[in-house]
Amino acid sequence: IVLASPDPSGVDVFAADIGTVCDRFVGWPEPGPSRLRRIRALFDSIPVAAATDRSPAGRRTIAALLAEKPDVALVDFPHAAVLLPDRIETASTIFTHNVEAEIFARHAEVAQGPMQLVWRDQARKMRRFEGDTLRRFDSAIAVSARDARALTALYDLRRVEVIDTGVDLDFYAFQPPESAADPGPGGGSLVFTGAMDWRANIDGIEFLMEEVWPLVLRARPKAEATIVGRNPPADLVARAQQRGFAWRFTGFVDDVRPFVAASNVYVIPLRVGSGTRIKAFEAMAMGRPVVSTAVGVEGLDVGHEAHYFAADSAADFAAAILRLLGDSALRDRLARAARARVEERFSWAHVARQFEAICQMALELHRA
Repeated sequence: IVLASPDPSGVDVFAADIGTVCDRFVGWPEPGPSRLRRIRALFDSIPVAAATDRSPAGRRTIAALLAEKPDVALVDFPHAAVLLPDRIETASTIFTHNVEAEIFARHAEVAQGPMQLVWRDQARKMRRFEGDTLRRFDSAIAVSARDARALTALYDLRRVEVIDTGVDLDFYAFQPPESAADPGPGGGSLVFTGAMDWRANIDGIEFLMEEVWPLVLRARPKAEATIVGRNPPADLVARAQQRGFAWRFTGFVDDVRPFVAASNVYVIPLRVGSGTRIKAFEAMAMGRPVVSTAVGVEGLDVGHEAHYFAADSAADFAAAILRLLGDSALRDRLARAARARVEERFSWAHVARQFEAICQMALELHRA
């Protein structure tokens, strides 16, 4: 297994971890795109997310590795395909993770003013780019049956395989809900984890802050929330402080587990996105009851009131939070059922077997 990517910042720190997942790592220096480069990319023929991944050094590196004639080339995310030559000579498969054009379209739905026009333009470009890119490969991998159907219908793909979203059950060990502090009559702790420089997560936390949280505070004025994730926007942090909310933004952390374990309820208030959110399974594996929008658990084979609480409106989201905070037996039942579901279907061992079979199939398709 040869892993190729831009060198992560402080790549030497990750050497031991990288060595556990590949036989050889090949990187190239590539600074993150500047704000000016992103603005210029708005006028490119392909979406910004792909245009800013272009890299002459990356293309040279990948071309040299493909010249070694690997058995299978696996590309992670459509954006990375800008680093490949126009013709892929070896067996190839692409891991999609999302229906990318769908993310952009959903941003357009919730945006206002000029940004709505920007998102619509990006959605149009992404739909064309995503379709052209996925059709270059022998097969594509989707993270849910729902995404596989959407990709097939949108882009008339020859073959789309499905792989479940997996979680490391040993790392995210079960901790009974009662191990967290009792919420008491007027308190309770919520947690969200996710990169806070990702627009979809920012939108979700704004929804939680502006529309859901005031409803929670009416019933539980001592309730607290912890937002775990890198680079939270300064204005978002300031808004929570100005309103006197008991919210904590941690920024980057080495390990999210202590924050999840300390919470009574895990929330996924996302309104924008595609693919699947592994954060849901990580929280379920750890024994934290989950409240999520439909987008937050989209594509995951879990049931409302069986493994989590579903809520899309602000009123329903707040009601679900309050119901869980007020009922320790319900928190325990939901948490244990969700952990059992993850153990049954979504362990790393189960997913690894699926992935191995898909790579083997790509090789056989190319040889046929």
